[in-house]
Amino acid sequence: MNLITVSGPPSSGKTSLIIKTIESLRDRGLKIGVVKFDCLHTDDDILYEKIGVPVKKGLSGSVCPDHFFVSNIEEVVQWGIKEGLDMLISESAGLCNRCSPYIQDIKAICVIDNLSGINTPKKIGPMLKTADIVVITKGDIVSQAEREIFASRVQSVNPRAAIMNINGLTGQGTYEFSTLIMENNEEIDTVVERKLRFSVPSAVCSYCLGETRIGNSYQMGNIRKIDLEEK
Repeated sequence: MNLITVSGPPSSGKTSLIIKTIESLRDRGLKIGVVKFDCLHTDDDILYEKIGVPVKKGLSGSVCPDHFFVSNIEEVVQWGIKEGLDMLISESAGLCNRCSPYIQDIKAICVIDNLSGINTPKKIGPMLKTADIVVITKGDIVSQAEREIFASRVQSVNPRAAIMNINGLTGQGTYEFSTLIMENNEEIDTVVERKLRFSVPSAVCSYCLGETRIGNSYQMGNIRKIDLEEK
C-alpha cells in the first residue's frame, strides 16, 4: 500500500484537494482510503463517505495533533492494509504552524492558500519546509502578480519542493497532481522503525498535565520564557 501525508493550515483547502484528486486516482482503478486527524471536531469524514471512500477519523482532544498522529499512524496503516487499499491518504491540520506530520521516505504534501498573506510561508515551520510537494490553493481569487509573489515566497522557504497551483473547487490541476504523487512511491506494510522528518513540538510542562493557575511557582517541566531584554 502507498501512504501519502497531507497537511496544511486550517481551511486551506486540503479536503477539497483530496476529494478531487481521489476522482482522478479512481479513474486508474485504484482503491483509495483516507484517515482524517483533527483536534476537537471534523465533519470531513462525512464528505469522504458521500463519495464512497473508506475513511477513519481521529480527534486528538487535549493532546498535540502531531503527537496523536505519531502515536496512531501504524494502527491506521494496518487498517488500510486490512481494507485492501492501494493508497492511504493521511490528512492532518497544522494548527500551530510548527507541526511536522511527515515521515522519512513517505511522500509529503503541504497545502497552503494564497489568501493567508505573503509573509505566511516564513511563519510555517517543518510542515512547509520539509514537504515534497507544496500545493497553493485559492489562486482564482487573487491576481496573477499576487500568485507569482506568493509562490516565490514559498520557493524561498522550500527550494526543493515541487510547487503547484490547484483549484480545489473545480479540480483544475488535480490530474497532474495525482500523477505526481504516484511517482516513485514505495509500497509499505508498516511504518514501525521509520522516523519523522523533524521532531514534533516540545511538550510536557505543568500546563500540559492540567495545571490552570498562572505564575512561576506553578510552572514546571518544559517551560520557555520570553526575553524582554532583547532589542
